[in-house]
Amino acid sequence: VVDRSGERLRVYTLPMSDVRAGMDVVCGAAGIKVTTPAPAGGTEQEVFGFMESDVSSEKPQTLLVRQVADAIREARTAGKRVLWVAGPGVVHTGAAPAMVALVNAGYVDVVFAGNALATHDIESALYGTSLGVDLALGRGVEHGHEHHIRALNTIRKAGSIAAAVDQGVLTGGIMHALVTHGKDFVLVGSVRDDGPLPDVYTDVIAGQRAMRQQLPGVGFCLMVATMLHSVATGNILPASVPLVCVDINPATVTKLADRGSSQARGIVTDVGLFLEQLAHELVPDYRRVR
Repeated sequence: VVDRSGERLRVYTLPMSDVRAGMDVVCGAAGIKVTTPAPAGGTEQEVFGFMESDVSSEKPQTLLVRQVADAIREARTAGKRVLWVAGPGVVHTGAAPAMVALVNAGYVDVVFAGNALATHDIESALYGTSLGVDLALGRGVEHGHEHHIRALNTIRKAGSIAAAVDQGVLTGGIMHALVTHGKDFVLVGSVRDDGPLPDVYTDVIAGQRAMRQQLPGVGFCLMVATMLHSVATGNILPASVPLVCVDINPATVTKLADRGSSQARGIVTDVGLFLEQLAHELVPDYRRVR
């Protein structure tokens, strides 16, 4: 969009949903060429040279985790925020304690997610299950299919996730850690949601705007186990922000790059194992604090 209000002509990007009649929009049949600035300290290849080849699960996992940990440390040292985009697979795979440890250690500044991550995290905190499956035993429990609905209603009765924490109703889990440490989270729902939780945006345009408001200051983005929210975040994230997408499905990582997030780097692995390794890499006393 062209801004003619100042002394110099300025062109800036604007979400399509915010374009209004009368605005001057730069366009062309061949498209608009945008030159992406290289990350500070070198070219993109120098910063993320460990993911130059095609998406594959046949990569040195320990090395990749260590390099992601280094990138998170660098962002934190530079005073930048670390953005996480997380799906319910974090809870289903038993990796919630690892993410809680990372929140407690200050390596999570803002979380983008949907209704499912928060709901199943709260379910696991209240009942020890995720979708009715006992996370300690790995098998379903009697009446477990009711647990996520009961978890939803517990939070709705409290009024919000933060209110449930303040009232002592919610005493553990990822959402509890985020509230306790004053970290931001944006939950944007979808058509398939149960509930949803009171904190979830049901208007996707309002949800997009809330996500965009959290982007200033972000220096690194880690996406784990969610195709929908990963692609949505990639669409609004500046190309100058390095991002890593972790998923057990190679198609998720490929789709993120295909949808325009050229700076995306992919790690094909189980998110539960990845987060456990990342917690060990970043939180020295992780074994003891669990």
